[in-house]
Amino acid sequence: MAVLLKLGVLCSGQGGRALLLRSRVVKPASVSAFLQDQPTPGWHGTQHLHLSPRHHSGSKAASLHWTSERVVSVLLLGLLPAGYFSPCSVVDYSLAAALTLHSHWGLGQVVTDYVHGDALQKAVKAGLLALSALTFAGLCYFNYHDVGICRAVAMLWKL
Repeated sequence: MAVLLKLGVLCSGQGGRALLLRSRVVKPASVSAFLQDQPTPGWHGTQHLHLSPRHHSGSKAASLHWTSERVVSVLLLGLLPAGYFSPCSVVDYSLAAALTLHSHWGLGQVVTDYVHGDALQKAVKAGLLALSALTFAGLCYFNYHDVGICRAVAMLWKL
């Protein structure tokens, strides 16, 4: 328990509380009270940990999006060796879709984190959507009219 309390003090802020809440350790009542900013018997320090607003914590859409991101990441881990060992148009188009979606979601998080202001953020996200659509169209065009993603990477490796 003392380790969890010290860890909470060292990681004060949103990350610290999220780390402690996700741990699979069974928490005694005093640690649960600590995480909820209630006074704990025997604790004399001051510690305030806050989560993001509670209305986001139960969002089904956020959970589905998080799961979808993980599925696409695992799919990419399988598609990369498949493209090396058996390059074909199915793998090429799957790579085009998965790479575009993966990069779109990743850059979307960068925009969310670093672009401030509602109007500017909406404009940048619209530009990102256009860029992602153009990227997917370009990769599909390359797959259809040229050698495809897998064979193009193999040709680059032979240089």
